[in-house]
Amino acid sequence: MKKGVVNAYRWCRRYLSGMLLLVVAFVLFVLFFNDNSIMKSYEYSREIDRLKAEIKANEDSIDHYMKLNRSLDTDPATMERIVRERYHMQRASEDVYVFDDEDSE
Repeated sequence: MKKGVVNAYRWCRRYLSGMLLLVVAFVLFVLFFNDNSIMKSYEYSREIDRLKAEIKANEDSIDHYMKLNRSLDTDPATMERIVRERYHMQRASEDVYVFDDEDSE
């Protein structure tokens, strides 16, 4: 057993220098424990992907509302439909009944 430890010590002393260990330690620090590490880069790329998807969803909703706005400017029937549905407005000769979808118990 003692001979194996001595041989391992000799091998380490022969092939591993202090400078090599220092360089390996520096590389490990840069790759895993630094602010610009691989893990942080992966988290940042995931966050960027999530934000790009959110931007895409918001652009789609903006397009929808821009089309709705254009149709409200040009089509009076669409304006009447939207006003009646969302704001419960009525004509003078009409009665409007509003039903809640929630169960009130």
